[in-house]
Amino acid sequence: MCKPLNKLEGVYLTLDEFEAIRLSCLEGLKQVDAAKRLKISRPTFSRIISSAHKKIADGLVNIKAIRIEGGCCKVAKGKKQ
Repeated sequence: MCKPLNKLEGVYLTLDEFEAIRLSCLEGLKQVDAAKRLKISRPTFSRIISSAHKKIADGLVNIKAIRIEGGCCKVAKGKKQ
């Protein structure tokens, strides 16, 4: 029997991790280019994306809710594919 999403144990992505995943995985940017967009160093981007990948893998493998936290933000419409 499946648990409702609000009853699952969760992993929490920060907004920085979420944005790093979006830039790297969805937009396909190289780390150096994604780091420039975020105005951070490439090694810092690498640490952020590694943390995000571990959390997402934990959520998928161990059936945990993946939550995003860290403040208010607006989601802009993306380009259609």
